[in-house]
Amino acid sequence: MDERKTALIFKAFCDENRIRILKMLTSGEKCACKLLEEMNITQPTLSHHMKTLLDSGIVNGRKEGKWMHYSISEEGLEKAQKYLDYLKGEV
Repeated sequence: MDERKTALIFKAFCDENRIRILKMLTSGEKCACKLLEEMNITQPTLSHHMKTLLDSGIVNGRKEGKWMHYSISEEGLEKAQKYLDYLKGEV
């Protein structure tokens, strides 16, 4: 288990705005413009949070034109679950 990668994953869950973003993404892929409309944050703040989520592997991003579109990464969620299982002694 790589401690650095594990820390990045759990850092993604340690902010209220990132949790709100993840909740919004549970209904499917969203454009950054849609996330900005639904949250009371600036574009640079959204970019900061999305970088953290992307670096963790919990969220995927794809560029379409000038906008980024984000979705939850099933693979990233599986990794987070494996780390939790490890900590519970289930691996």
